[in-house]
Amino acid sequence: MKQKQHSISGITLIEILIGIVISMIMMGAMFTSYTVVNNSYNQVSDKAKISQSARNLVGMIVRDIRMAGFKYFNDTIKETNDHIPIRITKSKNFNTDCDKIEIVYGDAVANASLNPPYTYERFKVSYFCEKSKIVDKNKSGNNIVYIDAFAVYKKKEKWDANSSSWKNPDTDTLVGSSVKDERTYSKEKVVDYVQDLVFHAIDVNGKLISPPPTATNSTKEFVYKIKTVDIALTKRSRKEFFKESKLRAKKSLEDDKRDIKKTDKYLRETIIISANTRNLGLLWGIITKKGLL
Repeated sequence: MKQKQHSISGITLIEILIGIVISMIMMGAMFTSYTVVNNSYNQVSDKAKISQSARNLVGMIVRDIRMAGFKYFNDTIKETNDHIPIRITKSKNFNTDCDKIEIVYGDAVANASLNPPYTYERFKVSYFCEKSKIVDKNKSGNNIVYIDAFAVYKKKEKWDANSSSWKNPDTDTLVGSSVKDERTYSKEKVVDYVQDLVFHAIDVNGKLISPPPTATNSTKEFVYKIKTVDIALTKRSRKEFFKESKLRAKKSLEDDKRDIKKTDKYLRETIIISANTRNLGLLWGIITKKGLL
């Protein structure tokens, strides 16, 4: 009886090795593409985070500046030099602090026992910088080293007509009550990783008011004539952004001495915006009639 022999086809060792090599090449190409795309995504994401957090802070400051000088028509609180709508304090040392702005405006709460049925109030909001307390993990050693940046804080105080001073937010209470007034606070951090914060007072002619006006300095006549406030906020990335460490510079609204020049791998973005002081023009006629300036 004849048996039929069938030829059995298979894969040789050489063919297997060739298949493995091709697979490895394809996997390497895919991994390289993934790495490039992932790095690009991380950079775009980091840049977006910097821009978003900076815009959130600037937007908050702009809203408060627009409220500067606001008060109700029948407001009975006596005006003093502490009620200047906008007070800008310029930085004395760019390495230890930034500019500071104080914004004063009025408000009212319902009080049925009065006629009109309101209790008028005055608030002061402050924005200022302090050196960041975030530890720099890229610098090793026995001593704790903080990142080279600032944190921006916000403070809100309420006027005490009895003592003619700003109340301590930590002990401030609601009118006629022992309940803590949660609308005021001593110091709350708004954002970190800030490189600089600059404020410029601009008059109706678009000119810089220097020094920023106060109730007693040489530019006091412009206290209620500030048309806009220019804000410049520079913020850096949390993580190293560039591959190479080299000198990178950011121009400041101030003179060249305040330009930011750092040799590192961090990305820095600057947002510049002008905030309109919509209430100050209305106050000028009232203030001059009362003889406060």
